[in-house]
Amino acid sequence: MNKRCVKTSELFDCQIEWLKPYFEATTYPWELLPKIKEILAELLKNPPKGYTFYSDDVLIGENVKIAPTATIKGPAIIGSDTEIRPGAFFRGQIIIGPRSVIGNSSELKNCLLLEHVQVPHYNYVGDSILGNNSHMGAGSICSNLKSDGKNIVIHGDEDYETGLRKIGGILGDKADIGCGSVLNPGTVVGKNTQMYPLTMARGVYPENSIVKGTKVWVDKR
Repeated sequence: MNKRCVKTSELFDCQIEWLKPYFEATTYPWELLPKIKEILAELLKNPPKGYTFYSDDVLIGENVKIAPTATIKGPAIIGSDTEIRPGAFFRGQIIIGPRSVIGNSSELKNCLLLEHVQVPHYNYVGDSILGNNSHMGAGSICSNLKSDGKNIVIHGDEDYETGLRKIGGILGDKADIGCGSVLNPGTVVGKNTQMYPLTMARGVYPENSIVKGTKVWVDKR
């Protein structure tokens, strides 16, 4: 059985020069979520090379395409060669790496996306971290708040007390979420793992796996 990974170093290979030190400074990825505002403040004071101000609190890289009907509320930084499509809604505290796609009617809030991330159709990504080359299928969402409002516990091979009320999805590099799936608060999907459409996901899923249901997965062969 493949490993159920929860550590930052096991889930992500961050090669973005201006972001890599923040990843390296954490043991678990959810430690980054309350720091996004602070990270953005530092980047806005000292913009990375090649980045310019789109507005007072939004930095964009080279060749970024933003549709006229997209709503971008900062603070935010958008990586080079990224496309923001019509109706996309940024609610602030957003970091997006290069060559990513934020699609029509997708909503983002307090999240961190690495390189070549695709959130292309009717997605909600709040209080989440999406790894390199990860993909959210149409209509899939990251649910980030428990109905009882209690702090979120990550349920893996052991239970991890996060101390946070809001955590959405944490997708390792090359994770692929099927259309219409719901990631319950604190769901972690390992590297190179694919999830069937319409999955109600919770807990920690192993790397290099195919997820067929909430508690059903098989190793990739």
